[in-house]
Amino acid sequence: MSAASYLFVPANRTDRYAKALDSGADAVIVDLEDAVGPQLKDEARAALAGWLRHNGAQPRLWVRVNAADTAWHEADVAAFAGMDIAGIVLPKAEHPAAVAAIARRLKEHRQGVIALIETAAGIAAMRDIARTAGVARLAFGSIDLQVDLGMQCDAIESELAHLRVEMVLASRLAGIAPPIDGVTTTFDDMPFLAAAVQRSLRLGFGAKLCIHPRQVAAVNAGFRPTAGELAWAKAVMAAVDKSDGGAISLDGKMIDKPVILQAQRFLQRGGVV
Repeated sequence: MSAASYLFVPANRTDRYAKALDSGADAVIVDLEDAVGPQLKDEARAALAGWLRHNGAQPRLWVRVNAADTAWHEADVAAFAGMDIAGIVLPKAEHPAAVAAIARRLKEHRQGVIALIETAAGIAAMRDIARTAGVARLAFGSIDLQVDLGMQCDAIESELAHLRVEMVLASRLAGIAPPIDGVTTTFDDMPFLAAAVQRSLRLGFGAKLCIHPRQVAAVNAGFRPTAGELAWAKAVMAAVDKSDGGAISLDGKMIDKPVILQAQRFLQRGGVV
């Protein structure tokens, strides 16, 4: 089952790494990009590398490096390629060839790349980026994208719905895990967050970026099937198991292949199979 919650933690706050890993988040992204000022980036990189050497394998930990066109990018990639972590989150992913070059370096060490799509160029190249060997998932940088496109979206980012669908489609065509939706900047309004997660789920996303530990439980719960959905899925699969290969019905409704696939997805998301 793919991770549903990805919690950011600033790279220059080593005291928060363990707390983030203990927060209940499926994955943690230690951020060397937006969360760290220019004057602190080298120090933060060294601190994170030292923490990883001291604490050993961290299979749920990703590092968001600085973008490929920055002075810190190469040092970031060199520092963490080969470390026992999940991989690297690449911000402002735009050029498939550049993504492929990084992915090849990481693949040697069984690490993956999460390509963060947050510019017009990234949107234009999204399908090719998704198909790049070594890319584990796409992630949606919705806030940066609004700035790049000069958009002023409403609170629920209705104007970006079609781009979210395109990201889901790109991931499906590439045969990779469903994409990770962007952050919700408020962390005190739980109903608003829950609604945002439901929109992500309805559009086909499989995960969401979190900026605060308070968001993790709501995100995890939102991407899990409800008790009713799990009960329905189990009933569907039980009916399939009892069938003799002919027509199958449950509660007066026909069960065909799409229904069976939906039931299997509910069980997978719920960790039942």
